[in-house]
Amino acid sequence: MEAKTLTDQAYQLLREDIVHGKFGPGDKLGIELLKNTYDVGATPLREALYRLTSDGFVRVQGQRGFRVSDMSPDEIQDITNLRVVLEGMALTQSVENSDDAWESRVVAAFHHLTKAEMQTDPDIQEWEVRNREFHWALVSCCHSPWLMRFYETLYDQHKRYRNLARIDRSTRRNVHDEHTAICEAALAKDIPALCEANEQHIRRTADITKKLLEENLGE
Repeated sequence: MEAKTLTDQAYQLLREDIVHGKFGPGDKLGIELLKNTYDVGATPLREALYRLTSDGFVRVQGQRGFRVSDMSPDEIQDITNLRVVLEGMALTQSVENSDDAWESRVVAAFHHLTKAEMQTDPDIQEWEVRNREFHWALVSCCHSPWLMRFYETLYDQHKRYRNLARIDRSTRRNVHDEHTAICEAALAKDIPALCEANEQHIRRTADITKKLLEENLGE
């Protein structure tokens, strides 16, 4: 049980650090480095790395060890298309199963997200937490474990790219308006409008990120 707990711990910590860019695309994930970073033994780390490989965050190079998966315009397009479809399914099921408690969660999460977005000097870490809580509240009445498993993986894969999109200052975008449109459609139980607003929100991030990746590849 302890080994499983240590593996889970290493998996969560390493996944978070990859998603947030502490380890960048192509970085070597040496066991000794990770042992010192996370104070976890070699066996749990290897098990965690193989799990991250199956999730697409890490790639294994035969006998040469593990590296963080690369990022590319084609991959963000693929992730985006899959996220739009699966998240649309999760949103649909969630609204169909929704109750008063679901509505309260959505309203509360949107309120907290709005407060984070309206700050003069927004705290990025706080915004990330509030943003995740809002999107999770929306799908919280989806009762399909497999759908939610894939949803979580695609959300974090997209988040990894979204961190890159933040460096773009040339694109005018009102993320709060996008979230407002999503929230209003959800509370109105208007599933087509909700899925459309959510798709536009996801694709907007992907378009910005894809442009940056293509520009970097062209250098």
